[in-house]
Amino acid sequence: MTQPAFHRDNGTLFVEGVSAADLAAQYGTPLYVYSRAALTAAWHAYADACAGRRATVHVAVKANSNLAVLNVFAREGAGFDIVSGGELARVLAAGGKAANTVFSGVGKHPDEMRMALEAGVKCFNVESIPELDRLNAVAGELGKKAPVSLRVNPDVDAKTHPYISTGLKSNKFGVAFDEARATYRAAAAMPHLHVVGIDCHIGSQITEVAPYLDAVDKVLELVDQIESDGVQIHHIDVGGGLGIRYDDETPPDIGEFVRTVLDRIEAHGAKTGKTREVYFEPGRSLVGNAGILLTTVEFLKPGAEKNFAIVDAAMNDLARPAMYEAYHAIEPVTERAGAAPTYDIVGPVCESGDWLGRERSLAIEAGDVLAIRSAGAYGFVMSSNYNTRPRAAEVMVDGTRVHVARERETVQQLLAGEHLLPD
Repeated sequence: MTQPAFHRDNGTLFVEGVSAADLAAQYGTPLYVYSRAALTAAWHAYADACAGRRATVHVAVKANSNLAVLNVFAREGAGFDIVSGGELARVLAAGGKAANTVFSGVGKHPDEMRMALEAGVKCFNVESIPELDRLNAVAGELGKKAPVSLRVNPDVDAKTHPYISTGLKSNKFGVAFDEARATYRAAAAMPHLHVVGIDCHIGSQITEVAPYLDAVDKVLELVDQIESDGVQIHHIDVGGGLGIRYDDETPPDIGEFVRTVLDRIEAHGAKTGKTREVYFEPGRSLVGNAGILLTTVEFLKPGAEKNFAIVDAAMNDLARPAMYEAYHAIEPVTERAGAAPTYDIVGPVCESGDWLGRERSLAIEAGDVLAIRSAGAYGFVMSSNYNTRPRAAEVMVDGTRVHVARERETVQQLLAGEHLLPD
């Protein structure tokens, strides 16, 4: 059996062939560490399940936009899903192709539309009539015809955290299901747009297949209605959102998930005599468990009601616990014998919400390095400079080699763009 990308050897955590303790000593903490082998394995779980079928995989850049991470996927021939002009620039810099990139998001600026049209993106996922009007005008100015897909809101409960649920009537995303046919007719009538598909994304950290199938069934029913109006649908974009294991979740196997969704869509196509390409847009399930955040214990602080382990990482480095009350497994990089008191793992940021883990039993001392697991998705990309804290460094481990994927920021860099008032 192949050794897991993250494993222990004589009580010390390793990332592939490199000790996490050595990484912390050489590059400092807080430190994001990614495993190329884990990224590649997750990619192939999707790609292999799509092999021989009319299906393509587009990496959701918002989950982790580091150039080295994106480059791993670009070298595998991945497509990409972006939500900003900045993310398009990252895809191109990482070796990805605009022609295999889908542009999603609810609030595209005209400059972003121009950039994407001139680069030649594969498709715009559009979410409202006003956005259609804007894209039509921008494409007309450039003498181009923009390929569009409408993101339809199927009003399906993804059974996930409300902040990452996107497919309900109350969410800001997508065209209302009951208004979709009329919106498609409007899009088809615009001279500088070309309708090519339909899009649906119901949320994130979804651990069941059933919500996907419910959404697919509603979308397929809608596709039949749209095509009866004379508008042809060439692809179905089922979005991303498949969950990972942070604690005790049991998400479906990636390959099983992909095959189940494809089987449902292909069965409908067999009945209607029409086959369509299917797009998957995974993010978290590609990168989430391919990364960890290393942090050093600064102080152990006993309290009247709680014990605190104060570490050098904080809510500005990993926002998910403070934002979603999200759980991340936390473990010592080097195991220590002895008692394991219960600690809240907190950072130095001046906020009571600055915590990374609560009520964790750990045998640790000041100076020990902790590994925060499952930090590859929505970790560094959501980090900030709150309290004028430079953002962490990022490294990629490839076997026994270590590549500095992003250098640690400095305070001087943070101040560089600011100016005092004149005399």
